[in-house]
Amino acid sequence: MPSTDLRECINSTFDDLITGSETFTPSLVPREIGTVMSVSAGVVRVSGLPGAGFDELLAFPGGLFGIAYNIDETEIGVILLGEDDRLNVGDMVERTGRVMDVPVGDALLGRVITPLGEPLDDGDPIATRKRLPIERPSPAIMDRLPVTVPLQTGLKVIDALIPVGRGQRELILGDRQTGKTAIALDTILNQRDREVVCIYCAIGQRSSSVAKVIATLRETKALDYTIVMVAEGNDAPGLKYIAPYAATSVAEYFMEQGRDVLIVYDDLTNHARAYRELSLLLRRPPGREAFPGDIFYIHSRLLERSTHLSQELGGGSLTALPIIETEAQNISAYIPTNLISITDGQIYLSPSLFESGILPAVDVGKSVSRVGGKAQLPAYRSITGNLKLDYSQFEELENYARFGTRLDEHTQTVIEHGKRIRNWLKQQELHPMSVPEQLVVLLALTNGLFDTVPVDKMPEAQTLLAASSLKLPAKLLKQLVSEADLSQADHDAILASAKTLLAPFQAQPDLKTT
Repeated sequence: MPSTDLRECINSTFDDLITGSETFTPSLVPREIGTVMSVSAGVVRVSGLPGAGFDELLAFPGGLFGIAYNIDETEIGVILLGEDDRLNVGDMVERTGRVMDVPVGDALLGRVITPLGEPLDDGDPIATRKRLPIERPSPAIMDRLPVTVPLQTGLKVIDALIPVGRGQRELILGDRQTGKTAIALDTILNQRDREVVCIYCAIGQRSSSVAKVIATLRETKALDYTIVMVAEGNDAPGLKYIAPYAATSVAEYFMEQGRDVLIVYDDLTNHARAYRELSLLLRRPPGREAFPGDIFYIHSRLLERSTHLSQELGGGSLTALPIIETEAQNISAYIPTNLISITDGQIYLSPSLFESGILPAVDVGKSVSRVGGKAQLPAYRSITGNLKLDYSQFEELENYARFGTRLDEHTQTVIEHGKRIRNWLKQQELHPMSVPEQLVVLLALTNGLFDTVPVDKMPEAQTLLAASSLKLPAKLLKQLVSEADLSQADHDAILASAKTLLAPFQAQPDLKTT
């Protein structure tokens, strides 16, 4: 550039600076800064923030945040969202003017994150364009549709007897180590190629348990359509408290796009205990079992966000599978009864069935789906019929037979049929079954084709019969998963094929020589 042009450019820039300085007017932005008065385990008390509101996010030194929860006249009780080991009395605290939010978007799929949206895996930093508050009002009643579309879990006992629909809230409860998480994982695995986004929210779980779940999802390629949100057992109670709300906001982002979402809360017992700990530290009055009076409300406002939206809002759905741990099979305890009254049914896992090797250990008698057959494929409704009643009669007669009384032929037939139903309930973990596989085996079971098959040969016979479903005509396979009832001709065609396949498994009569 010539020297003349350079001189003109410098003079022009200098003139602009002079002009800008004349028009510049400094502005003052008021800031409210308070002081930390006391520090407890996960809770602090601050003063000097008269304008702070309920649920407002407060900033502490070192990048630590907290939620204003108790708004008193002279001080504020704050729930910390992190460890308080570097926080001291006298530290400064500042208002942020916003509530707690979480990043949402497709970039979260396949990632493991904290309730704050920070990555826990070895992937790249999470970059999303949108954030949503963790506390959001549930959709209005007029914005909802009935639950009519099934959410196939891949588990025979649930899909046939305790159906779950998209937009439903089905509670999973049982004692420790009875297979509650396994049912949730099987359901997530079965959503492959079904256009369902899955979110697994671990609340207060051991690191080893969470690592096992993540490894299973990664090995089965289910992590591609799943988001894992983790608040471990050694995390601050504030993180465990906000975890399910943050996970639900992430799920609502996909639901509002018209997509179907499945969310698993594992488990809400730890969530209730974390909230109890925070409430006691905040000096809130305790109630039954030392839980605060609003323990019902924190779960009801969480689960009410699960629904099936109307077509005007996109028609998306959010299905919730909350998990609760019972003690000594006491399903009438405080937290279990609260969740049972909030949800649309429950799947109860029995320790006695688990110890007997009947897995999944679903107690059919104590389990119920309040949506019922409305969220079930018509083929299931036409086949299951009296299956649940037959199994209940079998359990009563089996207890009666233990007295050693002589049984008539009809009673023996009912017991033998019930043994086949019990064997049919068994299913290997992490091996969900498709709808055609389930229906072919179920049709053979309800029509008594397995009654002459020895119980020890039933697993092999079921495997062979399930594999044969893939060879059915394409038109019939489409009919099985459609909204139309199966015709009698379809029934007869499936039964004829099943009889041929089960013939080699038939028990041979004993030949007595004279």
